[in-house]
Amino acid sequence: MKLFARAAIAAAMLAAVPLAATQPAAAQGTVKFGALYPFSGTLALLGDESFRGFELAVEERNAAGGLNGQKIEFIKGDAVDPNQAVGEARRLTSVDKVSAIFGTYSSSLSLAATQVTELANIPYFELGAISDPITERGFKYVFRTNATARDFANRMVDSIIEAIAPALNTKPGDLKIGIIHEDSLYGQTVSGYQKARAKEKGLNVVEVLPYSAKSVDLTPVILRLKSAGADVVLQTSYQNDTVLFFRQMKDQGYKPKAVMGAGGGYSTRDTMQAVGAENMEGALDVDFTQYNTNPKAAPGITEFAAKYKAKYGIDPRSGHSLANYMGAKVFFDAIASAKSTDADKVRAAVLAVDIPVGQTATGWGAKFSEQGQNTRAVPFLMQWQGGNLVTVFPTDAAVAKMKTGIGAN
Repeated sequence: MKLFARAAIAAAMLAAVPLAATQPAAAQGTVKFGALYPFSGTLALLGDESFRGFELAVEERNAAGGLNGQKIEFIKGDAVDPNQAVGEARRLTSVDKVSAIFGTYSSSLSLAATQVTELANIPYFELGAISDPITERGFKYVFRTNATARDFANRMVDSIIEAIAPALNTKPGDLKIGIIHEDSLYGQTVSGYQKARAKEKGLNVVEVLPYSAKSVDLTPVILRLKSAGADVVLQTSYQNDTVLFFRQMKDQGYKPKAVMGAGGGYSTRDTMQAVGAENMEGALDVDFTQYNTNPKAAPGITEFAAKYKAKYGIDPRSGHSLANYMGAKVFFDAIASAKSTDADKVRAAVLAVDIPVGQTATGWGAKFSEQGQNTRAVPFLMQWQGGNLVTVFPTDAAVAKMKTGIGAN
């Protein structure tokens, strides 16, 4: 976590201690949850997209009678940065008296906010942030449905061996790999696991280049990759830096054999439209389940996309909404099973969840470790083809074969 947030988080933790002895009380006939996402600022696009999945899950649950006869009411919290995430978590728990918080999309925001809720004995349900430490701190009431940074990194590196090298008719060890990443917790965590996995698999990493997600010029990064002769580029990025990378990659005449993202900016139609379908063609993305996925491997995905379009008037912008929808449904079912919002009863119900892989709209299963991490969430390999992000691996979820190269020929 960034140093600038630590003082504020420590203060929030101290302020939250008196809350630990008091369980929140919902108004009669309703149960109140917090919805903590970045609704403004640079992370707002995917923050809002994530929230939409949660919102649809709430509406679906309420239409079916709510939770144990109580209607779900949610109160939004806008977390622009870790400091604000702490402040909003304090407000939701101490002022609004929510029974749990759902969120958050960003790992740095989740790490900050969960410190407040843990001391308040309030469950925190993470539906989208991927950094492994979120569920590795020994917290009792933090639970996560989505895959972790290690899962993403391993899938990316393994895809070089299992998909890219065979498609290029070359040995994996002969490919030169460049790793680039924005320098927040998200990028640092994924790239760290990528380096470790690449070393374990005997791959040749020629560059590891961090940069600020707020950069307005990635030319130095691109020139380093070009000079090193990187054949495959692994990028961990948000939307703005993804767009900038593709635009300046074209400006510099750099055309690697493969470019692969770790979700984030690679997953949205907005990114593709900003870059241009012809320039994004062939870009690979290891990510949450996207909508061009075989519905036999993800039952309910087609119905979710239809509900989304009916409510918001557009097709889903990324798979983040689907991941949040699936996760919220799993946790709603657990709370219903607990017949209570008491944190210990909710924890017991979450740890008892047992859903096989292939039986949710994301295609994931759900089985939680003692740390609160879903052990049955696996990211898929997607590719931009003809302006659409299509699943190409695993085989049972695929709707297209992987192509080689970047940019339309």
